[in-house]
Amino acid sequence: MMKNPADDVDPPKVHTQEVTPLTREEARRLLNTVRGDRLEALYVVALHTGLRQGELLALRWEDLDLEARKPQVRRTVTKDGGKLSIDPAKTAQSRRTVMLTRDATDALRGHLTRQLEEIDGLGDLFEENGLVFCTAKGTLINPANLRKRSFAPLLVRAGLPHMTFHQLRHTAATILLLKNVNPKIVSEMLGHASIAITLDTYSHVLPNMQDSAVAAMEEAFS
Repeated sequence: MMKNPADDVDPPKVHTQEVTPLTREEARRLLNTVRGDRLEALYVVALHTGLRQGELLALRWEDLDLEARKPQVRRTVTKDGGKLSIDPAKTAQSRRTVMLTRDATDALRGHLTRQLEEIDGLGDLFEENGLVFCTAKGTLINPANLRKRSFAPLLVRAGLPHMTFHQLRHTAATILLLKNVNPKIVSEMLGHASIAITLDTYSHVLPNMQDSAVAAMEEAFS
């Protein structure tokens, strides 16, 4: 009997991770609480696009087309030996263009106005790096400082439990899937290496999607 060569090949392993997203009500509460904050647009874009923290902090104004509402994700913040740097995104899938909602676009326009006022006030003391989200002096925001000085206090003010910034990404993905957005589109927005990762990570959403599928089929044949 001939042997199937595929028998000796190990299939790719997909690792399941625990996902605890915000509910839509909690996400709204977070956005209402951060309104008027210097980094309001950061949280709006995070929840509306599912971009990674490193991708958001590496975003430059040259990457943004606010008229077309399309930011290009090309870089991410990395840490090597305690030193932070902005490097090219590692994979072809993570280098992508996403669409912004109108609310996210408006938040970015307001953020730009605020940043220009800061530049005006600091003059030569402002370090021009072209970063969308930066410190008041124009330098790269340390992700650890963002979590401790901005995100953690924000959660307290919003009356939300402690969580990681990454859970905002999970929230965006879960909301999209619960709204029956094609998982392939969600996978592309998130920059996942494959749709299998998306489906495995958010498998908790699938029963709800199956309910919608059954309802659609019943409606089609009724």
